[in-house]
Amino acid sequence: MKAKQAQQTHGRKAIRCAGLLVFVFLLSLPPALGAATGDPNANQLYQWRPLPDLPEPIGVAGPYAGISNDALIVAGGAHFPVAIFEGGTKVWVDDVYVMERGANDAFIWHTSYKLAKPLAYGSSVTTDEGVICIGGCDANNFYSDVFSLTWVDSKIERRSLPSLPKPCAFGAAAKLGDTIYVAGGQTSASVTSAMKNFWSLDLADPKAKWREIEPWPGPARILPVVAGHDGCFYLFSGCELLPGEDGKAMRRYLTDAYRFRPGQGWERVANLPTPVAAAPSPAPIYGESHLLVFGGDDGMNSSRLWELKDKHPGFSRDILAYHTITDTWAKMGTLPAGHVTTTAVVWDNSIVVPSGEIRPGIRTPAIFQATPVQSKRRFGIVNYSVLGVYLLALVGMGVYFSRREKTTEDFFLAGRRIPWWAAGISIFGTQLSAITFMAIPAKTYATDWVYFLANMCIVLMAPVVVLVYLPFYRKLNVTTAYEYLEKRFNPAVRLFGSAAYILMQLGRMAIVIFLPAIALSTVTGISIHSCVLLMGLLCTFYTVLGGIEAVIWSDVLQVVVLLGGAVLSLIIIALKTDNGFAGIISTASANNKFHIVNLTWDWTTTALWVVIVGNFLTQLIPYTADQTVVQRYLTTSDQKQAAKSIWTNAILTVPASLIFFGLGTALFVFYKANPGSLDPSLKTDAVFALFIVQQLPIGISGLLIAGVFAAAMSSLDSSMNSVATAIVTDFYRRVKPDSSDGTRLKLARLLTVMLGATATIVGLLMASYEIKSLWDLFMKILGLFGGSLAGLFALGIFTHRAHGWGALVGALGSALALFAVQWFTSIHFFLYGAIGIGVCFVGGYLASLLIPARPKDTQGLTIHTINK
Repeated sequence: MKAKQAQQTHGRKAIRCAGLLVFVFLLSLPPALGAATGDPNANQLYQWRPLPDLPEPIGVAGPYAGISNDALIVAGGAHFPVAIFEGGTKVWVDDVYVMERGANDAFIWHTSYKLAKPLAYGSSVTTDEGVICIGGCDANNFYSDVFSLTWVDSKIERRSLPSLPKPCAFGAAAKLGDTIYVAGGQTSASVTSAMKNFWSLDLADPKAKWREIEPWPGPARILPVVAGHDGCFYLFSGCELLPGEDGKAMRRYLTDAYRFRPGQGWERVANLPTPVAAAPSPAPIYGESHLLVFGGDDGMNSSRLWELKDKHPGFSRDILAYHTITDTWAKMGTLPAGHVTTTAVVWDNSIVVPSGEIRPGIRTPAIFQATPVQSKRRFGIVNYSVLGVYLLALVGMGVYFSRREKTTEDFFLAGRRIPWWAAGISIFGTQLSAITFMAIPAKTYATDWVYFLANMCIVLMAPVVVLVYLPFYRKLNVTTAYEYLEKRFNPAVRLFGSAAYILMQLGRMAIVIFLPAIALSTVTGISIHSCVLLMGLLCTFYTVLGGIEAVIWSDVLQVVVLLGGAVLSLIIIALKTDNGFAGIISTASANNKFHIVNLTWDWTTTALWVVIVGNFLTQLIPYTADQTVVQRYLTTSDQKQAAKSIWTNAILTVPASLIFFGLGTALFVFYKANPGSLDPSLKTDAVFALFIVQQLPIGISGLLIAGVFAAAMSSLDSSMNSVATAIVTDFYRRVKPDSSDGTRLKLARLLTVMLGATATIVGLLMASYEIKSLWDLFMKILGLFGGSLAGLFALGIFTHRAHGWGALVGALGSALALFAVQWFTSIHFFLYGAIGIGVCFVGGYLASLLIPARPKDTQGLTIHTINK
């Protein structure tokens, strides 16, 4: 009776503690959330500010501009000292101006530098070696010269580069990797047709010359806007030159657009809504998949110049955004002024637009700097309330199941009383992390269905696991999978396997809460630190209390919420799409979004055989060698129930994959029809989270975001409990074989707290400091041993001559081979797991034949002896 009262008191204290934690979290949220901000930049991509004017008081058009050693270089250009409408003539200049940053955010101009001759209307590209200036013209001639300008020791250094195949001005250039591409232009002032040229120069090759490439399939043009992004070169708008009645060229303003992929050629992309000739180029890149066009000349008043004169309204101030995934255009913000015939220069995390032309014949010395504006999200009090209730429900599960956690078998295996269907859903939920929940729809949204077959390999793997592997885990009555390795080989192999698993999970735990925290923060406005802290602390709290039982039942709730939310999202998209699901299918088909098979033998791509072979063998890693999954097999009452749980996971994978891949395709269709609803600042992986917050009803969106929190916590709680299980079972019990079960239970709980604290602290460090690249390297190194682990189990089960030392040689050889494959080849990552398993298996077997060892009784430990 007293024990029961103590448990109830303990439970009430735990609930109050968790409730206080959630309450403090809600109080810590920014007060601006859920209310209008009144911020004038709320609908703008950038915050604009003027920098000191160009020293040339009337400004220049067509200058070369770029960054060298953190200094802005503006060189050459042309202007009208006397207004064109007052009979003035254009003058080309040779001045070079350099702007450096001083103390206290001050900027300093350096003058008195000169070009070799007056030049303007060429192209310029910023590189690590300086500003590359390409072509150009003066009052009499057009040039093919190419040279670099570098700011070194307070002086300008000029270096000649290979000349263009032909003289060229009024073209545009952009850099893609180490290669500069030049498109469009004209060869002289008297021609009545533009150039249809496409040239490239490989900067990585010191002996390279300009190479002529097949040009785009549209009209020749001058003054296009270009960009290099994600392995592609883009060409937008410009003006076609046509012979006029007076013998001079007249301009036809263009709205067509093209994309060039090296090695694949050109393709037509969506037309612009309006011409943008001479807009600052290269087009700035915003986020992961938007290209921005700043203003430009739409040609509306091109025939009225002498009628309007100084009353000309100027050039467009619209910012047009091209989305490379949905192939759509949308207006996203306005400029402080419409500058043309100048360059958009990337300077650290900002864009600088130096000088240029603001009306025909009128230049400006003004220089504007654009800094990206962080979007402010409003999540709302209702959504926060739903989030709080959901998280408290998870804690309630931990408190409820804490009453049953009296032994290590309860804490590690739930007393083997979990129903098969719950264990199966938990296996599915464990593999369905928050990263996966957001990443699968995002991947399909951005590409197609090729990865769908990778998921189907889980179904193909299920009978192998049920018929071959599961009998060993159940008949040997193990707590961790790695106990089998000791029985089959020796203690060293068991400790190696367990240690490799523990280290991989330690590295993974911080990632599974940090990456979702980024997406959750960007779409809800909750700080990354708050997201990491909340997930880490609450997850640790209920896992310490409820053990694997709380973990499994929280997985069940999470899967129901996430799958239900995905289905609801699909329905809502269908309701917002013309012709519903038929409209989604029609639009997706027209854009080849259902492409599912790549028929090629190329092992560097997602070829059909790469996807099937690679993922079939890779599934051996989580389903046969990962304690996090194997532990679920052991929580059911017997082998038959465990087999049902494996089949439950496999069968659930099919409709779930259809839902998530279909959702990604539906998101593509939705945002193709509504490109203005996209947030360019968000990463593509956050597109589903953005839709949840934007489009789902209040309360439902809160529940789905809570589900994303829970999915991250599900991955973390599984890792914490399984790692604690491995440490206590594989290491502590070996050192302290006589320790009591109560002592081991206390240690397991203490380890869970330590693991949760470590994951949370590392997640916070990743949010605060630039350590993610180091952590990625750490994870990449640990990942070398995933194939080794699965290879060890396969080696033990399928052979009877392999022994412990041979197995260790195979495991280490597998890691080394995978290191070589990852660092020195272009083999697709789908094959990494297969290579690791294969090398461990073959290498371990051959090493066992060569290395002498005492024979070991393998009765009941291989497929050849299990029934003997």
